[in-house]
Amino acid sequence: MFERHSRGLNPTSAGKAFVKHGLVLLQNMEKLMEELADLSKGVVRHIRLTSSTAAINQFLPPLLAQYAEAYPKIQVDLDEQVSDLVVSNLRDGRSDLGAYVEGPDDERLETRNFRQDQLVLIMPVGHRLTGRSAIGFVDTLDEPWISLNAGAALLLKQQQAAFASGRPFKLRMQVRSFDAVGHLVASGLGIAALPKAAALPIIKAMQLSWRPLSDEWAHRQLKIAIRTDADAAVRAIRDFLCDPSHIAKASLTKGK
Repeated sequence: MFERHSRGLNPTSAGKAFVKHGLVLLQNMEKLMEELADLSKGVVRHIRLTSSTAAINQFLPPLLAQYAEAYPKIQVDLDEQVSDLVVSNLRDGRSDLGAYVEGPDDERLETRNFRQDQLVLIMPVGHRLTGRSAIGFVDTLDEPWISLNAGAALLLKQQQAAFASGRPFKLRMQVRSFDAVGHLVASGLGIAALPKAAALPIIKAMQLSWRPLSDEWAHRQLKIAIRTDADAAVRAIRDFLCDPSHIAKASLTKGK
């Protein structure tokens, strides 16, 4: 498992494999103990939902609150990931359903439209791009940009659009949350695009400016997917979340 050296011990390949899988076993054991404890409290089922930041910041909190009130014996375990990982986690069995921005390869999954959002450009007050009319993404490419981490649907669309225009995308910084994007823009480090419903509270709190993006890809479809072998409980929460009669007013909840 280990090789002894003058400076201490180093794990062998077998040792690294043991640590990797051992950590997974410990995490699974911890989850098992949590679920057993929940059974004593009346919780009969855990459903694992992996979601993109866009879905969490704009739509999911009120829906999950409504679901928890209607079905108190079912606990939804929420994990935030970029859209690519939402789909891969679902496909690999690490989650039961996923909410994400359309874009990742979701072939062989059952998908439904969830909600829609619109991207807007955010920038410091007084920035040279300040204006009220919609602006094309290509007209912003002289500026340094703040965006999300690799795997985010937003970043992928930006990179594709810049490539199609034949111009470089000056990506200066990448972060995980919308809040962090806002703080960096407020500090004058670049401009950014965020979903309008999630951006407006940030714009107000950080005293930023915004204007619409005119590109077709700035109008986005969010989706919810499950595996084809999903059971009745997973299908039921999928149906609940996708039902337009359930209120999913854009939440003011900020990213972590």
